[in-house]
Amino acid sequence: MFTHRYRYWFALLLSLYTYANTEFCRLYYHFNIQIDWYYALATIVAITFLVLEINRLAEPLVRKIFPLEKNKIRYKIAFFITGSISATTLTIIIVLIVGMILHPFSLKDNYIPLKLNITYCWLANLLYHLVNAIIFYFKEYKNSALEAEQLKSITAQAELQLIKSQINPHFLFNNLNVLAALIMKDNKEANRFIEEFSKVYRYILSNHNKELVELKEELDFIKPYIFLLEKRFAEGLQIKVTIAENQYGKLIIPASLQMLIENAIKHNVVSRNKPLVIDVHTNGSNTIVVSNNLQQKQTVENSTGIGLQNIIKRYQLVSNRSVAIDANENNFTVTLPLINMN
Repeated sequence: MFTHRYRYWFALLLSLYTYANTEFCRLYYHFNIQIDWYYALATIVAITFLVLEINRLAEPLVRKIFPLEKNKIRYKIAFFITGSISATTLTIIIVLIVGMILHPFSLKDNYIPLKLNITYCWLANLLYHLVNAIIFYFKEYKNSALEAEQLKSITAQAELQLIKSQINPHFLFNNLNVLAALIMKDNKEANRFIEEFSKVYRYILSNHNKELVELKEELDFIKPYIFLLEKRFAEGLQIKVTIAENQYGKLIIPASLQMLIENAIKHNVVSRNKPLVIDVHTNGSNTIVVSNNLQQKQTVENSTGIGLQNIIKRYQLVSNRSVAIDANENNFTVTLPLINMN
């Protein structure tokens, strides 16, 4: 309200409406206030505009002392009280200037006009703050609705990307090749491969529509996924997972670790001579880190980067916390926030 582009028009209409009501009710006659109409109108206009402006100027200061993000109710109460005190002080000054300088009234003669104008000042201040609160919460409602739609869209896109990244010809072809080789060599190892393979798909099907899952549940999914990768790449891939148990109850975007591991394999050389080392660990500050050594491929298979971007956007919408990405000559590191249950 206090920064709205039509605020001055609102103040002008409020001033004219208030003056019209005072004339309609013959307020000055009933209280025996001897004042010219133009001074009366000018007083109402001055009070109306100054109440608006003093609040506009006070808002940044109040927001600095009582941050809106921490406690909205406390901020609004502090803002209203600050505006009321400041507006009351200015109203007293305006009434005394009009009554004792522009008109030769005594302090006693100004007592009734002072009460009436202070009452109007308080009502105008209350009206401004009510309109401001309505505009504020309406904007918040619109933003929440927009974020909900964005989250719905991003989640649907991420679900599609997750399914496509797992159930695609390359993934199936590679793992079925490994499975065929294992069946020929070792039926026991082949049976285990099938079990781990089924665990990966079971997790995908049961969690693809969730916004968050517990870290322990995500780690239980990562173990069979790592097993599949190690069977495929053998000594060319080393994945270390070091997670503190006290972090197991924290929440994480489902399949985000899998996406980051897959991203590292997609963009880097994986061979016995140049093994790709991926390190997954918590650092004790409510974050989980996925880091790999950089040995980029000369030609990288088609990648839109949508997986990483989805993780970033979904974290912003779900928790308002950001994903940190750090790349240097030797390592590529992504740090994901761990979200508390509350």
